[in-house]
Amino acid sequence: MAPYWKHAALCAALSTLSSSVLSVEGFATTPSSSSSYGAIRNPTPFRMADVAVADPIAAGDVFNPENIRNIAVIAHVDHGKTTLVDALLKQTNVFRDAAQAAEAGTCVMDNQDQERERGITILAKNLAVMRDGLKINIMDTPGHADFGGEVERVLNMCDGVLLVVDSVEGPKPQTRFVLDKALRRGMKVLVVVNKIDRPAARPDYVVDKVFDLMMDLGASDEQIDFTTVYASGLQGISGMTPTEMSSDMKPLFDAVKECIDPPKVETTEANMLQCLVSNIDYDQFKGKMGIARITGGSVRNGQAVALARPGKPKKTGRLSSLFVFDNLGKREVESASAGEIIMFSGLDDVEIGDTLVTNEGGGANAAEPLPPIAVELPTVQMTLGVNKSPLAGREGKFLTSRMIRDRLFRELDKNVALKVEETDSADKYAVSGRGQLHLTVLIETMRREGFELEVGPPVVIYKTNEETGKVEEPWEMVEVRVPEEYAGSVIDLFNNRNGELQDMGIDDGGESMTVVKYLIPTRGMLGLRSEMLTASRGTAIIDAVFDSYRPRIAGEIQARDKGSLLAFEDGTVTTFGLENAQDRGKLFVKAGTEVYKNMIVGIHQRPGDLAVNICKTKALTNMRSATKGITTGITAPIELSLDASVEYIASDEILEVTPSTFRMAKNPDLLKKGGKK
Repeated sequence: MAPYWKHAALCAALSTLSSSVLSVEGFATTPSSSSSYGAIRNPTPFRMADVAVADPIAAGDVFNPENIRNIAVIAHVDHGKTTLVDALLKQTNVFRDAAQAAEAGTCVMDNQDQERERGITILAKNLAVMRDGLKINIMDTPGHADFGGEVERVLNMCDGVLLVVDSVEGPKPQTRFVLDKALRRGMKVLVVVNKIDRPAARPDYVVDKVFDLMMDLGASDEQIDFTTVYASGLQGISGMTPTEMSSDMKPLFDAVKECIDPPKVETTEANMLQCLVSNIDYDQFKGKMGIARITGGSVRNGQAVALARPGKPKKTGRLSSLFVFDNLGKREVESASAGEIIMFSGLDDVEIGDTLVTNEGGGANAAEPLPPIAVELPTVQMTLGVNKSPLAGREGKFLTSRMIRDRLFRELDKNVALKVEETDSADKYAVSGRGQLHLTVLIETMRREGFELEVGPPVVIYKTNEETGKVEEPWEMVEVRVPEEYAGSVIDLFNNRNGELQDMGIDDGGESMTVVKYLIPTRGMLGLRSEMLTASRGTAIIDAVFDSYRPRIAGEIQARDKGSLLAFEDGTVTTFGLENAQDRGKLFVKAGTEVYKNMIVGIHQRPGDLAVNICKTKALTNMRSATKGITTGITAPIELSLDASVEYIASDEILEVTPSTFRMAKNPDLLKKGGKK
């Protein structure tokens, strides 16, 4: 077998001549020209010329497990996790020079449009870097609890975690969520106190809080004896003490090598292949591709293999391509051994949770399948279906029930925390997820791909306790940081939604903020964020994480205290109609907008709905008036985003989603029945 670095050099040379592309492990929301429904997971192009040739230590297709570290980077939202990964990339010669690194910008791993727009990581991503003879497979994970399924499946491929904590804020609710997942798996934790360059940094306080958190989560003695590295991902510096910082990330790299254990290789009979699929990718040329970590044995390109799952028949096939991760992309290899993270193609029916085993010799001596990935159950459900409004079909490319169904079930291939079910209606599907954000990201992705949808309001998922027989509902732990003058308004909102105060105090981070912690039913959180931001003039910082299932509270929780303004008839909005309607409340539409009867055009200033004739035209007369030339000013309409629209709609309303428009209306099915469900 030829040395691996020769293959790498040849590939790099050919790539430069032919300007071929190498795919970044990630998602794109734009439709693919090769798919009638748009790519599920269309990798973003990344030119091979931008990637430095790997270190010659990568010679040979098979790595010694002692020279591999598989780590996941976990953190709370906005604690600098992705920026820290960017610094690691730039200091391992991923880019040929500083100019190319500057051109790539910050948050290289957040390559999806929604990730850049929202400023959060949505999808876990794989990359690998070489440093001093050590290959580090890094998994960048989301920090938001709604995408906890991404964290749970990625941890199956890791041996340790980098816990990134802000040097001022310290551990937050979602820090607790992701850390708990790692500790339960017995992983070692390397704590990185990030943003150490902030003027208000308090590293000693943060480390103490991390220690307290680990104690609360029941960490073992070995896990509690963690190593701490101080860093600034933005400046690309790190150190073992907050006062003595190196000029680069070398202290962090050294800590990874010393503190994170090498892969544990499972010993199976005759060293048989055992490889749990934890992720799915899609390539328009190679089709469906599995991403997995080899726990035992080895695998080679072209090998006869099978996908096994406990209690189910095996799915057999042969590998057509075998890759390992290399920098921001992947590199084809002839073989890989235990401890390595691979990507393979050739098995179109691969699913997350399958175990890749050998099928040579009929597979009689194949290893046993590993337990499938277990993730927490979804807590929020919405209905997605065919858009049946009078204005449907004018913009979208994918309109039918079959297209929507195929797209939703394809999403299950890679989104383990999602659940899709058939409903009594042939053109509606019940989609369940970890939270409202989890579902709106999917809806936004489908909208950008060209789908038109009718979306129902979010509802919580109840379950029956098997021991007591009582119906239980999900509750969330919410932490809000808000200026002192708005704390009273925030507390009133929580109390009106059956929230239970857990803690309240002044944040000692030097910003004069009040910290309020509440335990509240998930029902009460639906629509609460927008109200809280309005009440606090946009200054509230809200963090929520699932807490537990508790007995259901009797009665409904009032989501909003005002009704809606409804269009009186079909037509086009006129300026004259707006002049009369804007005295009744706040409007969502402007002149020239097409509307239909019972479409929601604004917020009523009182409880209850009110129909307004915003399509009314001014009558032409020959009468003169002293005030004829005086006109009333038109107030600018409120522009609602997808998330705001989903939060606004009540139980008897629906949201119409098209590639360029969001329209809300009274549910036509309920109007035909004469009332609410």
